Amino acid sequence: MKNVYLSSQANWYSKLLLTLIFLLALAVGLAAQSIKGQLLDGQSEMPLIGATVELLSLEPSRGTTTDGDGYFSFTDVPPGRHTLRLSYLGYEGRNLPNIVVTAGKETLLNLSLEESIAELSTVTVTAKTKPGESINDMATVSSQTFTAESVNRFAGGRADVSRMASNLAGVATSDDSRNDIVIRGNSPTGLLWQLEGIPIPNPNHFSTLGTTGGPVSALNPNMLGNSDFATSAFAAEYGNAIGGVFDLSLRKGNRDRYEFMAQLGTFSGLEAMAEGPLNNRGGSFVASFRNSFVGLAEAIGIPIGTNATPDYRDLTFNVDFGNSKAGRFSVFGIAGTSNIDFLGTETDSTDLFANPNRNSYVNSYFGVIGLRHNLITGENTYLRTIVSGSWQGNTFEEYAMNDEGGDGLIFTDVDDNTSRYSIKSYLNSKISNRLTIRTGLQAESIGLATLVDDRDGQPDRDGDGQQDLDRLRDFDGSFGLYQVFGQARYRVGSKMTLNLGLHSQYFSLSESFAVEPRLGLRYEATEKLTLNAGYGRHAQTPALPVYFFRDITTGSPDANQNLGFLLADHYVVGADLAFAPNWHLKTEVYYQGLSDIPVDNFPSSFSILNAGADFVFPERGSLTNTGTGRNYGLEVTLEHYFAKNWYLLFTGSLFESKYTGSDGIERNTAFNNNYVTNLLAGREWAFGKDQRHRFTINARVTTSGGRYFSPVDLERSREFQTDIRDESRAFTERYTPYFRTDLKFGVQLNSPSKKFSQSFFIDFQNLTNRENVFQERFNPVTGVVNTVYQSGFFPDIQYRVQF
Repeated sequence: MKNVYLSSQANWYSKLLLTLIFLLALAVGLAAQSIKGQLLDGQSEMPLIGATVELLSLEPSRGTTTDGDGYFSFTDVPPGRHTLRLSYLGYEGRNLPNIVVTAGKETLLNLSLEESIAELSTVTVTAKTKPGESINDMATVSSQTFTAESVNRFAGGRADVSRMASNLAGVATSDDSRNDIVIRGNSPTGLLWQLEGIPIPNPNHFSTLGTTGGPVSALNPNMLGNSDFATSAFAAEYGNAIGGVFDLSLRKGNRDRYEFMAQLGTFSGLEAMAEGPLNNRGGSFVASFRNSFVGLAEAIGIPIGTNATPDYRDLTFNVDFGNSKAGRFSVFGIAGTSNIDFLGTETDSTDLFANPNRNSYVNSYFGVIGLRHNLITGENTYLRTIVSGSWQGNTFEEYAMNDEGGDGLIFTDVDDNTSRYSIKSYLNSKISNRLTIRTGLQAESIGLATLVDDRDGQPDRDGDGQQDLDRLRDFDGSFGLYQVFGQARYRVGSKMTLNLGLHSQYFSLSESFAVEPRLGLRYEATEKLTLNAGYGRHAQTPALPVYFFRDITTGSPDANQNLGFLLADHYVVGADLAFAPNWHLKTEVYYQGLSDIPVDNFPSSFSILNAGADFVFPERGSLTNTGTGRNYGLEVTLEHYFAKNWYLLFTGSLFESKYTGSDGIERNTAFNNNYVTNLLAGREWAFGKDQRHRFTINARVTTSGGRYFSPVDLERSREFQTDIRDESRAFTERYTPYFRTDLKFGVQLNSPSKKFSQSFFIDFQNLTNRENVFQERFNPVTGVVNTVYQSGFFPDIQYRVQF
């Protein structure tokens, strides 16, 4: 019956897709390709009027100047990759390569230049090319920008920004089932997600309370603008994170014409997107809706890692109302729902997620809506305020399967719901071409209702032959997190930049307070060599589930609510050498000292540093902030930027990640891979009349050391019929190294006479069908420990039309 349903669903989706493509083809009109954008001062964000913009990739080259709002435009631009040169008197010039133009969409750019501090009489206009530099100029080290184009280009990415980040130095990847971001050996819970400058809940489908990753991303890369990713000693405006920051921005819609896109992808699903002008003040809108299509893969017999069919959908939008006397307002949002049923009759012992003796039902949702206001308060000063509300929830019900395959005794019942109301406001002032100051505050009101009942691992106290159903969490209330920050960027000279900052935060639930100094230094030793160094103290609240676990032995519901902030001191030094045209070599050495880590209040190997890369948190009450940890390592990035139709990226990390529990013994963390390497390369060929079409090949090879794990306590696991680990031998064993190869082919066809393009990609993931270990775990059916493997060979297919 299930396969019949899936086949019917697949046929329905196929017919719908063909209908959409037909309607889109009818709607296409005559139009020329354009490159448009706005050029701003990088520190004050004021428009640069009369700046020169040159299109260098055409013969002959073409030039234009920016208008009174800093906008520029090039029309009749042929499809392909193009290069712009930006220049303005008194500012440092800039080259922008690899601007992708297609026949189906106008290319929209948001650009900036930095004012020179040299005397005008000695200024020599030179255009620098530094792809990947952080958008946030208050960030000195361990920060870089990623683009939506790179997310869609790289092999093995599944149109997932988290998986794209796994290609960067210092980010470990050894789990195909989830996209948790493990930075320099830190737990994934150490990551801060931000959207349009405001913290957001976990932006993944099937997310659970306190986690930051999941099986499928709800972030649509087609909706994202250039965004920053920071892995250490991040700027003072970022708080409540010790591992890293993903600072996302949504792109604006086309303010001049309406455009549409439809896409079908194995993981991203069926997508429709629309954008266009909103009013005569430069306003625009862009919105996209996606619905899962994984059921099709199962219907045609391709394994997806579980016999259950995940169902999910998400909506993303950004509405910019343009300039007004009261400033510039925009409304943005993202929302998603997901559900999946694991039925024991359709599950076997090799399933990544399910127990063949149980029926499980999973539902989750999340949503964010925000209002952003930008007000120019002076010639070089602006006030930015973001107000948002976010909601997140999940339920999980697991039943013992009765003789008929239906639901019997309930084993687990989880119902978590969180709401956050936030306001963030900061004043940015460019005092001079040397000094920029940014100060601000952020306040969050957090509401939580959590109720968890569970039998797994619990004793049979009443002697009825069944494990007792114990209440592990029961809370319904609210609390606040309040943050203030100040930071300054001072250019000591034309070669040296100093960033100073101070961040502080207060958490009302535990009445904890933290003060966090930040420092960064960048020195351009030569035209080709840049040196940098940074320090930062960072504080973070433990993940919310940790605060509300009951102490089963005492029955106390608030045994963890006095836990203070986790603390991390980051130290990093690095160098970046542009040793040849389009090449650079970057290295960083870092040390991270972790303190005030929650551990048991009696001697044990437990530490919260090992939690977060799963759907649940360990059930521990009466924790205390006495644990420690340390992460240190060396990272190398060798990159050939996309030039002359090819690119190459190699990243390598050698690191150690250790922790000490309440027993005083230092051990490997669960995230200590010791090494991670990635090699990505790609080539592009233009073909057809006017070389307007493109064929691409992208490859990726990644390997990492196996993670350490605690062996199964077989005797207790058999007694309680669930997987229980031997904590006396915590993280003493190790999985085999992870290895995976992905190969992606793509073709883009651009109409010669109409504003219409179509693209097709096929990404062969785990090309060699390598059996990477997912987990060694107790199998309640056989009573022994089985090895469960991760996803095998899988072709990810994507088709897109734009007009």
